Amino acid sequence: MLSVQSDEYFMKQALAEAVRAFESGEIPVGAVIVSEGRIIARAHNQTEQLTDVTAHAEILAITAASGHLGSKYLQDCTLFVTLEPCVMCAGALAWSQIGRVVYGASDDKKGFMLHGGKSLLHPKTRLEMGIMEADCGDILTSFFKAKRL
Repeated sequence: MLSVQSDEYFMKQALAEAVRAFESGEIPVGAVIVSEGRIIARAHNQTEQLTDVTAHAEILAITAASGHLGSKYLQDCTLFVTLEPCVMCAGALAWSQIGRVVYGASDDKKGFMLHGGKSLLHPKTRLEMGIMEADCGDILTSFFKAKRL
């Protein structure tokens, strides 16, 4: 039986991943990928832990979801991510042909919307933004404030 959850529910799950990143000293970005109403992948930034600049939450979630489904294509999936993806992640999302991307806070410096916009995603990918924007932005603000102390 499928349980139908709201976008806010899934963004809260992504936010929980961001908290895990925060607690481990990573930039607090979290992501979940949902298929048929179920979370099939969870990830958070691990660039410091893995010593890998590509270990963004979105990339790790795409890898996990592809492994779960046994497919490199994620057309019937939705990515929920707390921060607007960067250009690298937008490219990976395009290659995965993900069906939908939902993000919380905008990234006014590195976000893909400033550097090519929706055209960087697959043409069939639906895009929604601003879900729980304040909560998603607050954790980032707290993290960087703490870093400056």
